[in-house]
Amino acid sequence: MTAPLSDPSTSRPSGTAPLGASPRARDLGIPFDGEPGPWNAITDVPGLEVGYVTLIEDGPVVTRTGVTAILPRGKAAAGSPCAAGLSVLNGNGELTGSTWIEESGQFQTPIALTNSHAVGAVHRGIDQWMARHHPAAAAQWMLPVVGETWDGYLNSINADTVLPEHAAAALDAARPGPIAEGNVGGGTGMNCYGFKGGTGTVSRVVRSGDDSWTVGVLLQANFGSRKELRVAGRRLGPDSRVPDPMSTTDWFERDTASPAHAVAGAGSVIVVVATDAPMLPDQCRALARRVSLGLARTGTTGSHFSGDIFLAFSTANEGGLGSRMGAGGVVVEQLSHVAWGSMDPFYEAVVEATEEAVLNALVAARDMVGREGHRSHALPHEEVRAAFAS
Repeated sequence: MTAPLSDPSTSRPSGTAPLGASPRARDLGIPFDGEPGPWNAITDVPGLEVGYVTLIEDGPVVTRTGVTAILPRGKAAAGSPCAAGLSVLNGNGELTGSTWIEESGQFQTPIALTNSHAVGAVHRGIDQWMARHHPAAAAQWMLPVVGETWDGYLNSINADTVLPEHAAAALDAARPGPIAEGNVGGGTGMNCYGFKGGTGTVSRVVRSGDDSWTVGVLLQANFGSRKELRVAGRRLGPDSRVPDPMSTTDWFERDTASPAHAVAGAGSVIVVVATDAPMLPDQCRALARRVSLGLARTGTTGSHFSGDIFLAFSTANEGGLGSRMGAGGVVVEQLSHVAWGSMDPFYEAVVEATEEAVLNALVAARDMVGREGHRSHALPHEEVRAAFAS
């Protein structure tokens, strides 16, 4: 049995939770560029819904994990295609459905994030949920989009504690509006820059005359070494006084019964970028490539042992980009899209939102004790406030 959690209220929540119960990164004095949406979350993209199942148990096995579900157009249109594109900074990770996105420039299922060894269970759970709620779509074929990061330091990752029904429950729990961050959903057992990591989200508004669009980011942060972390140029990582036992103790040697040691910076980050601006698949791919620039602002150099995979999609052009059998002849579609020469404000929004989402994940996370008494310490709010007090 592990020591008590620092925040017992996080035990097994499901669905969304109001923001504002604890400070977010900008509340600690960190300066950020750009205009956020009303919730400063990916759910500021109209129609988009997010749900969580968080699994925190001390028996029969120590469990610190969960599932994050994203429905780009909500439950009612879960099978409606979205233009999409991918980018990979370092490929030591998994995002299912990626070959179809590369082939067709779209996906037409929900998205889910979980731990590395639960991808299959979550994939099956999405299949089952779609078969119940969208049987016509499920009767043809489905390629659910499931991403992962590794939570085996805190979580009993090989215990099969994530089940298909947890993925379905996360989808059922999905809602618009404010969403929780930190130790929730797929981010529950994650670590970032040698601190407790997890789920973070942000949005930006892009304006042009009387028109406006939203760019939202949700990420699962489990990457970076302590020495790398920079916050608006401040050395908050290397200057922190908080212990970093994941990088400095012999837990990995004991787990593997070998002289191998844990490598600082190993882990992964999955970043999902959503927008209601009309985009072509190649433009979505261009947005996904800009995620790396936002991550770089926080200090990472992209570890060899990190899976850094980014998905961007557009909820515009609903009804387009369909891929269904039995059309009976050639079908011609038309798509509206942002002119390529007008893409810069959207690139800027992705970079700004990604940077802030990482810091929101760090600020929202709380100290956690996991399997074998392993500890992960949260980024101290007082250190952040002190760095930006002047």
